[in-house]
Amino acid sequence: MPSTHDIATFHDPPVPEGQSPYVGGAGPSTDVDVVESKAIWPDQFRHLEARIRRALGWRVLELEHVGSTAVPMLPAKAIIDIDLVVADPNDERAYVPALLDEGFELRIREPWWFGHRVLRHGEPACHLHVCGYDSPETVKHRIFRDWLRANPVERDLYAAAKQQAAAEAFSSGEHSMQYNARKQKVMREIYHRAFFATGLLDS
Repeated sequence: MPSTHDIATFHDPPVPEGQSPYVGGAGPSTDVDVVESKAIWPDQFRHLEARIRRALGWRVLELEHVGSTAVPMLPAKAIIDIDLVVADPNDERAYVPALLDEGFELRIREPWWFGHRVLRHGEPACHLHVCGYDSPETVKHRIFRDWLRANPVERDLYAAAKQQAAAEAFSSGEHSMQYNARKQKVMREIYHRAFFATGLLDS
């Protein structure tokens, strides 16, 4: 399990020299379109969850709907974010081929960041984030999701930051990583309050 310190710390390791996180010439998405919350998003998660569990069986240690589409009434990019925990994300042979058979495509490989991988699915649109059981990122995601679900003021604050970031990124011709950077300050301020409320931080 990750430590309390690691959960409450933001890890932003640089990409090692000569490497790229993007697989096969892929790059950051140009999709920065934030739309109003859709009632269909939980159903899309359940559909994808069933396919992932069918493909991987007991190799699924955890599978969670995270990100903005997991929070009712929160505007989001229409992409279902899912966290998948496996025994060893660096052992791609144990899970990638089975997911490819289900229509997923490996897009990001970051072994230097808790073994993180991202597989993309087209319809319904999904980003499947694969990590190991010791990754603090999956715990962070659940805390943030549950905090926004329970605190409408925080949800609305984040919604405003997302919509402003999307509008500015779109007008500047930026990609999704630049959109993420634009909303990062507000997001981390919300995280800090959630960490404090859950006892992960003293102040």
